[in-house]
Amino acid sequence: MEHVCFRYPGATADTLSDISLTLRPGERLALVGRNGAGKTTLVKLLARLYDPTVGRITLDGVDLRDYDLEDLRRQISVVFQDFVSYQLTAQENVGLGDVAHLDDLPRVRAAAAKGGAGDLMEALPQGYAARLGNQFGGTALSGGQWQKIALSRACMRRAQLLILDEPTAALDVQAEYDIYQRFAELTAGAMTVLVSHRFSTVRLAGQICY
Repeated sequence: MEHVCFRYPGATADTLSDISLTLRPGERLALVGRNGAGKTTLVKLLARLYDPTVGRITLDGVDLRDYDLEDLRRQISVVFQDFVSYQLTAQENVGLGDVAHLDDLPRVRAAAAKGGAGDLMEALPQGYAARLGNQFGGTALSGGQWQKIALSRACMRRAQLLILDEPTAALDVQAEYDIYQRFAELTAGAMTVLVSHRFSTVRLAGQICY
């Protein structure tokens, strides 16, 4: 990121102002700051959901805007704090992380195990064929269980950039601990950006941006 500024349409002030930072292959970056400081906005810029108002973001020296958008996004996997709980089957909920492999059950199982939802899926009455969410008569899940599924969905895509926006906010202490015990596996080979208010999360990063 090179002197990046971003202002939402209609706003009178920048949400992000003159941000410069570098993330290298395999590195983990934590973003911390007050509520409303622009942490989620920054990761949306990295994922090219928005473009900078001023400055630029480059990948290997090339402006993100010069890459094919679909090709770029295939290399990025994101779990936002307001992730979606799909009223679909367990397999589909995880498999949507990489639609091209939606029907690849072994790959879905591996992603669920990596993201912490494996035991949950296996315990469902119909396993991976079980419908989730009570909107259409499926299995009701807790917020923490949905969050494990969202993490598992992020593991479906073998991405070069993994973005985790408050990845354990809805998990209990034991579930959070289990995730962190597997954190090296979860993020292996990827550049990782963590957004968190929790010290237990931030301490896993190699560098911190406040």
